[in-house]
Amino acid sequence: MTKHCLKPDWEAGLGISKLPLEHLRKIGIKALILDVDGTLLPRRDIRLHESVVNWLKEAKHSFFIHLLSNNPSKRRIESIAKQINSSYTYRAAKPRKSSLEQVMNMFQLEPNEFAIIGDRIFTDILAGNRLGIYTILIRPLDSDGIPYEQDKAQLIEQYIANILGAKN
Repeated sequence: MTKHCLKPDWEAGLGISKLPLEHLRKIGIKALILDVDGTLLPRRDIRLHESVVNWLKEAKHSFFIHLLSNNPSKRRIESIAKQINSSYTYRAAKPRKSSLEQVMNMFQLEPNEFAIIGDRIFTDILAGNRLGIYTILIRPLDSDGIPYEQDKAQLIEQYIANILGAKN
């Protein structure tokens, strides 16, 4: 039985700053591709919360980090990437594969050595699953660095994904 394209490998139920890195090390992940809006900070914010910065600093000890955003503002995504000294791609057009393939080629690793972390099923999870990358669905963050209890957009996406056959 094959995995459904809308089903994440790991539905963490956590915000990014609480995501345990040890699991990713154990399964051989070497590079993390991170969505920005919702995953690292709210869509209109420009400063990463201290808890997210600390998590990213710890992650950089074990993993290559790349920010991959559909956001069209180069200035905003570049500003966020500079806060953690990371490479980035803006206007990625996820779930299209081309930007994600470029990132994979940049690091020259096998697909099973990448994980994509995001808060959206129909962009982040679908894009990663299309390329055989380990996919992690997390809860989107509020400005205080705390994940929303229930994000309406994510609940709607999960409902639609389940209708389309991605049930647990």
